Amino acid sequence: MQPATPLVLCVLLSQVLLLTSAEDLDCTPGFQQKVFHIDQPAEFIEDQAILNLTFSDCKGNDKLHYEVSSPYFRVNTDGSLVALRNITAVGKTLFVHARTPHAEDMAELVIVGGKDIQGSLQVVDSDRPEGSKFRLTGKGVDQEPKGIFRINENTGSVSVTRNLDRETIATYQLFVETVDVNGRTLEGPVPLEVIVIDQNDNRPIFREGPYIGHVMEGSPTGTTVMRMTAFDADDPATDNALLRYNIRQQTPDKPSPNMFYIDPEKGDIVTVVSPALLDRETLENPKYELIIEAQDMAGLDVGLTGTATATIMIDDKNDHSPKFTKKEFQATVEEGAMGVIVNLTVEDKDDPTTGAWRAAYTIINGNPGQSFEIHTNPQTNEGMLSVVKPLDYEISAFHTLLIKVENEDPLVPDVSYGSSSTATVHITVLDVNESPVFYPDPMMVTKQENISVGSVLLTVNATDPDSLQRQTIRYSVYKDPAGWLNINPINGTVDTTALLDRESPFVHNSIYTALFLATDSGNPPATGTGTLLITLEDVNDNAPFIYPTVAEVCDDAKNLSVVILGATDKDLHPNTDPFKFEIHKQTVPDKVWKISKINNTHALVSLLQNLNKANYHLPIMVTDSGKPPMTNITDLRVQVCSCKNSKVDCNAAGAPHFSAATALLLSLFSLARL
Repeated sequence: MQPATPLVLCVLLSQVLLLTSAEDLDCTPGFQQKVFHIDQPAEFIEDQAILNLTFSDCKGNDKLHYEVSSPYFRVNTDGSLVALRNITAVGKTLFVHARTPHAEDMAELVIVGGKDIQGSLQVVDSDRPEGSKFRLTGKGVDQEPKGIFRINENTGSVSVTRNLDRETIATYQLFVETVDVNGRTLEGPVPLEVIVIDQNDNRPIFREGPYIGHVMEGSPTGTTVMRMTAFDADDPATDNALLRYNIRQQTPDKPSPNMFYIDPEKGDIVTVVSPALLDRETLENPKYELIIEAQDMAGLDVGLTGTATATIMIDDKNDHSPKFTKKEFQATVEEGAMGVIVNLTVEDKDDPTTGAWRAAYTIINGNPGQSFEIHTNPQTNEGMLSVVKPLDYEISAFHTLLIKVENEDPLVPDVSYGSSSTATVHITVLDVNESPVFYPDPMMVTKQENISVGSVLLTVNATDPDSLQRQTIRYSVYKDPAGWLNINPINGTVDTTALLDRESPFVHNSIYTALFLATDSGNPPATGTGTLLITLEDVNDNAPFIYPTVAEVCDDAKNLSVVILGATDKDLHPNTDPFKFEIHKQTVPDKVWKISKINNTHALVSLLQNLNKANYHLPIMVTDSGKPPMTNITDLRVQVCSCKNSKVDCNAAGAPHFSAATALLLSLFSLARL
């Protein structure tokens, strides 16, 4: 077998390019003729002129450059199209692209009689064994995406079956080999790289919006606001993706239609007007919208374009101090009233949404008693001056305050607060008829209960705050729950109309509360209320009483204890316990009943012998420890019952069926709770 002869690979690719028309001018940039027809020759001869092309950019054709869709042809500087080598098959069409910095155009060469292929290359092997065939493999053939390329197994012509997109796949790595009739490889595989030449078929796109920039008012000329960058999917190594930027439109166009400039290469937007024109307070609108255009082909007219909107906000700085709308404000307020009495108005040219506009007020003079406060209304920016402590006309009928206003944010260095940032407020206090005031309030007095009717408790005192008016005061009872009191309407002397009882339900914790009114002679009259607290000292005016008053005992009980008696007294110590318990005028034999002291408040009643079934009334006398002491006699009814076989029968005794033991337990339980 002879050594393999190197394969000579010739690539011919065809592409469809976008044709762009230039505007009709006296000199029309581009090819003078855009479509040519020639017959397919037997062979294109190397360096032999095929035809002459005429291109002009109307500006001297400086840096004129030609590109041919087939790598086997070139255009000389004189416009002649020649083959770079002897070649036969080139397809049905060739395209010639001419470009200068000012214009570009495309010419089409139609080869009459050429083979109908989208793109082809001819694989030539002059020493290929007879009967062998060509085989093509690789991505785009038998690998995904399959079927893009195919090869004529006899001629070695490689063709494209559908349009190629460089932005999807830029290169294909194929392999060509020759095989015998049985498919065995005779030569190769030899790599065949197919490079997809870029066409300008993608517009620039702004992908990062929305684009919002901010620049401070008064910024120096040339201040960078923001950067706009676009993306072009075409080949970045070609002018197809070489972008240039410009501002197509500015809204509004005042005070200058060219407030901003964009760097054509970087996309940086900068200010181009003087700081004086960039004054937010004098602008028609502090928001500008720019239509930014990005154009490929380095900005040539034939380039594709894309646009986006840039919004630029002129931000406020605190270059205007707040100023009161007038130097003096007037306010009137009734004495004793509180709340807002006047709103102080200011003007500020800065942005109402910032701290450069929001006002902060301070009272710097005339408020020693801290009777006034001032706060900012967040909606109107006004200063709301309020009375927070009641004013007294009799003390001062006029007040003068000095108020200053500042911004929340500090002023810029070259601006300061002037005299217009302070104002005077004159406040007139109106006299009103004020209610008389009791002193002291509450009034307190201590008296023994049960003092005689008509006893004087005290003389109340109410004064009229309206000292400049000569008014009289009359007194009256407002609330006297028990009806015990009377007051002299002229001099305010309070005396009793009934006995004072410390144990009354109207007395709480030994204190009785009454309310009195003091009414002046004003028009209309004003009334004040005073409280009298009477502390009642206890006297021994309540006798003690016993509990319980009924008891039971069995007629055959072995335990002769009958009941434990307790005693209580409504009075206070020392007019209560210790209590003395006695059996008063015992009418039964002395050896039947007995009462024994348990403690200061309880005693035990017991039998000395069993009694027959019946009801017995035992007078119990209990005496407290007051001086003089008080005594109470209460009948204790004792029911002697029949108790047989755990059944208690008190019917004959005419009493409820309770055993003495049960009564004793109840009494012990009561004792334990004391």
